[in-house]
Amino acid sequence: MALSETTTPRVSEQRSPLQITLSVWKALFLREATVRLFSKRAGTIWLFAEPLVSITVLMFIFAVIRVRSLGGIDIAVWIMVGMLGFFMFRRTGMITMRAIQMNRPLFNYRQVKPVDAVLVRGVVEGVILLLVACILLVGAGFVGIDVWPSDPLLALSHMCVLWCLAMGFGLITSVVTELVPELGEVLSLVMMPLFFLSGVIFPVSAVPMPYREWMLFNPIVHSVEGIRLGFASHYQPVSELDLWYPAATAFVMIFLGLVLHRRFATRLIAL
Repeated sequence: MALSETTTPRVSEQRSPLQITLSVWKALFLREATVRLFSKRAGTIWLFAEPLVSITVLMFIFAVIRVRSLGGIDIAVWIMVGMLGFFMFRRTGMITMRAIQMNRPLFNYRQVKPVDAVLVRGVVEGVILLLVACILLVGAGFVGIDVWPSDPLLALSHMCVLWCLAMGFGLITSVVTELVPELGEVLSLVMMPLFFLSGVIFPVSAVPMPYREWMLFNPIVHSVEGIRLGFASHYQPVSELDLWYPAATAFVMIFLGLVLHRRFATRLIAL
């Protein structure tokens, strides 16, 4: 008599918390990238148009007043890398600040936490802006502007530091603006004076004391100058430049933002 084939029930594989988190991040990344690039008509074009128009306008203004170089480097490079650095901070910071509000329906899934939405949205924006910066710099090279960095690692590291500063800003403000919604408008308005106070459109060395000392409390100034130094080793930044200060500030801001997300995690979902 033939033996009947016996079957054993299959034990369902249980995923670890890390695997669940990585799966959530992957799904959120694909969703955010799709929304960011294709949700609006000509959305991809606008990613390039905004920094390109801003850089072109500033270059035209400096051409009119006959400024050819600042700090020993070509004015086009000085403007371009400063603007791209500030865009990395501003756009990433503002995108992440609104991440909880824009992804609230996803919190019905218990695997998705508010902090996941903020982190992934910041990563998507950072990757997009790095690609935009590379394409614009390559385009500038094709029209005859010498944009090849003398120290690529220094320039890239300070671009990453600006992204980390934006992530710290976004982690903190995404919680604060959910608890006090009116602060969102105030923080949006702050970005305009911050643009002028970050050494993007005028050299920090031209600011007289003691105002320069106050301006250097802004960590964005140090990283913008660090990027310029990475593009031209003969660039003459201000003597007070501290390349470690923005990195330390970013670390503190990210830590504080994560603490706030942990402290108010339940409340952020319930709002």
